[in-house]
Amino acid sequence: MIHRKLTKKIELLSKDYPVIAILGPRQSGKTTLSQHIFKSHEYISLEDLDNQREAMEDPRGFLQDYQDAKGVIIDEIQNVPELLSYIQTNVDKYKKPGHFIITGSQNFLLSEVISQTLAGRVAIFTLLPFSVDEISSTFLKNKSIDDILIKGFYPSVYLLKSSSYSHWYDFYIKTYLEKDVRLIKNVHNLSQFQLFIKMCAGRTGQLLNLTSLSNDCGITVNTVKEWLSLLEQSYIIFLLRPHYKNFSKRLVKSPKLYFYDSGLACSLLGIKSKEQLKTHYLKGGLFEGFVISEIRKHFYNNAETPDVYFWRDSRGNEIDCIIEKENKLIPIEIKSGKTINTDYFKGLENWNKISKTNSKDNILIYTGEKEQTRERGKVINFLSIHKKLGIE
Repeated sequence: MIHRKLTKKIELLSKDYPVIAILGPRQSGKTTLSQHIFKSHEYISLEDLDNQREAMEDPRGFLQDYQDAKGVIIDEIQNVPELLSYIQTNVDKYKKPGHFIITGSQNFLLSEVISQTLAGRVAIFTLLPFSVDEISSTFLKNKSIDDILIKGFYPSVYLLKSSSYSHWYDFYIKTYLEKDVRLIKNVHNLSQFQLFIKMCAGRTGQLLNLTSLSNDCGITVNTVKEWLSLLEQSYIIFLLRPHYKNFSKRLVKSPKLYFYDSGLACSLLGIKSKEQLKTHYLKGGLFEGFVISEIRKHFYNNAETPDVYFWRDSRGNEIDCIIEKENKLIPIEIKSGKTINTDYFKGLENWNKISKTNSKDNILIYTGEKEQTRERGKVINFLSIHKKLGIE
């Protein structure tokens, strides 16, 4: 099993909290991780209809069956969210650290419900697909950035014997639509929703334009907002918000749209080969999204909320990514090229002038192998994101 960076944090906090919640997208490895860490715990999946029925009809008896066990892993808790209230009662009565391990494959208000119901009793973690830090020494050796972007980072993809990742992603989207989206009352037309996801993929790395998405998909702006929220809550996309610091009077207020996984985005775009990706108009946006997703994974793997933004003003001055850490702003430029170009630093230099900050905090991430510290900032390879960003 590939070691997951979140393991230590979960092991540590399971000694203090009676409930551990591991949330994240389908197939991100939540079940595997929970069973690996809590080997002595009983396991039960609420995807199983018989288990669902039992948990719904007799929740007290359902939990009591596992009271004498060392602990219990309850997989896919979103299928019976009513069980959370009974877990709270059980926890208050028995007070056993690390007794309940619950996982959720989608986040349709699940995190909020867990926080409210189990306040003070639960430690909540987000597990995304593999990070480059977790698999760089095993699966990414001698792989080009094009190979890496197309394959993506879902653990199941790395178990495939064939190299046809697109089939796996097609099945993933089909499962997502039929198991998760169908549960949401306001999504009646799944084929239209699938078109919507593809339209989002075509806007990777771009400023979000609600009206444009509405017109292209033939739905209302309010529906666009609802469906974007749905994709966010199920860890398909994330919206990168603009930084609020008013260094300039006119700042862009729209967020930028990215996919958490580049492999999924490539599949939705019909990109199946390195040759296609090399000439694709969205290669830069896909690489940018991959890097920012890795930065978000870094925070989540340390059980922290990612304070990550971008910055752009009305004059076109822009920074691809800004990390806010302990009242410090770290500006990052992201380039998919392999050769360092002096133009790569223009945005960072502009930022230094406008924000009156020192260039020593500047970071340039690119696909070339040579890493160095220049007067204009630190240059690092994309595989070094987790080790050299200085955000520990």
